[in-house]
Amino acid sequence: FRYIRIDKWPGDFNLSDFTAVVVHSDMKRTGYFECSNPLVNKLFSNIIWGQRGNYLDVPTDCPQRDERLGWTGDAQVFVRAGSYNFNTNKFFTKWLHDMTADQKSDGGIPHVIPDPLRDGGNSAAWADAAVICPWQMYLTYNDKKLLADQFDTMKRWVEYVRAQGENEALWNTGKHYGDWLGLDAPEGSYKGSTDEYLIATAFYAYSTSLLVKAGRVLGKDMSEYETLYEKIVAAYQKEFLENGLPKSFTQTAHALTLYFNLAPDKQKVADSLAKMVKENGNKLTTGFVGTPYLLHALSDNGYADIAYSLLLQEEYPSWLYSVKKGATTIWEHWDGIKPDGTMWSADMNSFNHYAYGAVADWMYQVVAGINTDENKPGFEHIIFKPLADPRLDYARASIDTSFGTVASQWKRENGKTTYIFTVPQGTTATILLPGITEKVGAGIHQYQI
Repeated sequence: FRYIRIDKWPGDFNLSDFTAVVVHSDMKRTGYFECSNPLVNKLFSNIIWGQRGNYLDVPTDCPQRDERLGWTGDAQVFVRAGSYNFNTNKFFTKWLHDMTADQKSDGGIPHVIPDPLRDGGNSAAWADAAVICPWQMYLTYNDKKLLADQFDTMKRWVEYVRAQGENEALWNTGKHYGDWLGLDAPEGSYKGSTDEYLIATAFYAYSTSLLVKAGRVLGKDMSEYETLYEKIVAAYQKEFLENGLPKSFTQTAHALTLYFNLAPDKQKVADSLAKMVKENGNKLTTGFVGTPYLLHALSDNGYADIAYSLLLQEEYPSWLYSVKKGATTIWEHWDGIKPDGTMWSADMNSFNHYAYGAVADWMYQVVAGINTDENKPGFEHIIFKPLADPRLDYARASIDTSFGTVASQWKRENGKTTYIFTVPQGTTATILLPGITEKVGAGIHQYQI
């Protein structure tokens, strides 16, 4: 909450007589980020407070209206950022076990976990939380046991999708939330313009690829699913791409095609996405599905400058627009409060909805450059690959791990950039900087470029 109202109090009162108690699941704060831009720092603070407000027994979508439900889509898009900000291992272990308990006999996954709604489920990008969340717990915490616990749930979900429609390599049936609240939505719709079946097949490919990785970690023969994955990618390219670009010509379709490695020519798609963003005034149009991957899709493919432009954009629509409007948590809608001061709507308009706070993982991974290595998860081996931008004077981040604190910082002075990396005892790291590739052991390592 942000406010309290006191009615019918007899006489005067002192504000100091009241204590606000923040209630959330018992999670240790582990992640920190700071840079030279105070608006970005406020955004990061809002992300932290949004997580505190929503991680209460289950990862709720929002804590303040008639939902407070464990929506799977919100949980999966934010799971990586959330696992860096706080130690969420036990929290997600509990919730994923709830998911297994509520999984349907045909392998389907409800929209919310636990599932009081009993109104169906199985939307692409929502139900894929069954695969994405346990894999992230493995990457962040090296939790092989949870991966083993959830493997059958993961596999049954992929098999559910596989059984849909006439072609096992396409998911072109069913009802989906699509790119929920995308700004390119047709008039009167909550769904962005991106083809729902493109989204569905893209996530089908992604979940199958993660299932293969999980099976390999657990020593299972995954050849059947390796072949299935290849079929899905080929079917995706045939069905949803034209001349190497998404037929559904949206930022979200481009971002998913890039991030999920579904393009025969990634650079062509990246060039097209960069052009789209620039022509839109360095502003996004993505909703719940595209936003978590948009900046990564750009920075992974040579356009970190444009990704930074999106992060640092202050005009609507942007992350910093809400900050300048006085937000203290993350909004559900980019235009929850419109530039003219009116509200997007009075009903479905949450001002504490953490999903778009997924951008925090880009701050950790790209701005600060702290990355896990899936071959040595849990930060046993760290990949430092910061991409500095001249619009920031400095940036620093740290994540407390089971080995100790992993930290990265950079600062620009006198035309030079100084980088400092902290590698805990018992771990190793690879430093990737312009013109530098170096493997190092524990200690503090400094470079100047």
